[in-house]
Amino acid sequence: MAPKVLIADKLSPAAAQIFKDRGIEVDIKTGLERDELIKIIGQYDGVAVRSATKITEKVIATADKLKVIGRAGIGVDNIDVPAATAKGIIVMNTPFGNSITTAEHAIALMFALARQIPQADVSTQAGKWEKNRFMGVELTGKTLGIIGCGNIGSIVASRALGLCMRVIAFDPFLSPERAKDIGVEKVDLDELLTRADFISFHTPLTEKTKNLLNADTLAKTKKGVRIINCARGGLVDEAALRAALDSGHVAGAAFDVFSVEPAKENPLFGHPDVVSTPHLGAATSEAQENVALQIAEQMSDYLLRGAISNAVNFPSITAEEAPKLKPFITLAEKLGSFAGQLTETGISKVQITYEGSVAQMKIKALTSAALAGLLRPMLGDVNVVSSSIIAKERGIVVEETTRDAAGDYESLITVTVQTERQSRFISGTVFADGRPRIVNIKGIRMDAEFGPSMIYITNLDKPGFIGKFSGTLGDAGINIATFHVGREAPGGNAIALIEIDGELPPPVLDKVRTLPQVQSAKPLRF
Repeated sequence: MAPKVLIADKLSPAAAQIFKDRGIEVDIKTGLERDELIKIIGQYDGVAVRSATKITEKVIATADKLKVIGRAGIGVDNIDVPAATAKGIIVMNTPFGNSITTAEHAIALMFALARQIPQADVSTQAGKWEKNRFMGVELTGKTLGIIGCGNIGSIVASRALGLCMRVIAFDPFLSPERAKDIGVEKVDLDELLTRADFISFHTPLTEKTKNLLNADTLAKTKKGVRIINCARGGLVDEAALRAALDSGHVAGAAFDVFSVEPAKENPLFGHPDVVSTPHLGAATSEAQENVALQIAEQMSDYLLRGAISNAVNFPSITAEEAPKLKPFITLAEKLGSFAGQLTETGISKVQITYEGSVAQMKIKALTSAALAGLLRPMLGDVNVVSSSIIAKERGIVVEETTRDAAGDYESLITVTVQTERQSRFISGTVFADGRPRIVNIKGIRMDAEFGPSMIYITNLDKPGFIGKFSGTLGDAGINIATFHVGREAPGGNAIALIEIDGELPPPVLDKVRTLPQVQSAKPLRF
């Protein structure tokens, strides 16, 4: 029986034709209310949406036949991904279909700021002829600072270079070699802030990037800077930016995204030097066509051949491989996450070594999982499918090595991360109980399970450390679940990996870092 797909949001007619040409039955029913969708979703093997239709947990609960949810676009906020995953439903998106369109919108907003085009249009159509009021600036010779130089950021850079601008970029995951290839100068954030005439954001919203531009960082910017944000609302403290605009320190801002959307009101609204658009980054006919065709192709491939591409919740593996591979995918992702949470400078190379039985498995899926774990702490929305592409965009060299024997273990995975400053590695295995474990950190043997909330400490192996550390946490009312230690040699460098109940408050972390013998302390979340 042919698979059946529901197109629940408005897509290009060409998308429906792709399904039909490949023998898939298609129904087009847009604008359905939740209860209407719940009544019919059980008939379908796949559902294609944009952002209007909400695929909630209740919808998924009644979707007994559903195998795949396709999002024609990037964000999957309208899809309950955990609920879909729990039910074995693949969630796919089209992460790169909007790249050119979004980059061009950023360039358009930069021109609008430089020449005050929206303000001049309103004035002229009102019958005024204020030629002397709207004095602009040239882009030629100006310095554009790009924050986040991945797929979209690199397209913006190429367009800016074509306009004879100087381009500098802040992106911890951009390698020096990749920066050179695309013609940008890699700098740290403070240098970008002090040098840029225009600043354009092209980075995901994560804990590390939230309010990246705030009162303190705005104070470091060049007087007369102009700010563009076509990436995500929340990257800029909008109230702080309004204050900088009011003072005249910032000459103008152009925003397509806002911290709260739909943006009915915002601190930036009403300022004469602000240009605003209603999240139009992906709003071109070409982009809408591209994502519609891509999602139809991807869903068809999965329903007809089992091929998985751009899935946000499952790696590209077959049903036969899944039971053996699943615990090692978890291990690889957690090893990558461990390294990613400790990495604060640009990554140039990642080497993943597979030893023993795991070397005979589908290591591409394992590598993708390790890279997803590594990149997610900095870049946010990275999945096992997109991780390899994102690493390549940033010029990160990825090497895989396999060995037949694994020493003391049946299987062993080692993730080695080389940055501009140092190299570190972590090894892990899966025991008979199916639980991933850490067995070696930077050459120091260890035997520890991953916990939801952990503290990683490097210290000198001297008496008194464990007691003072435990006392510090005890005084703060924090319970220690497990405590694992390892050392190079008596009195030498040592490592402690501690699982705690709950989160570690920043003031307590500060106290831990001041303890004698402590060299570094870092909270980890898994």
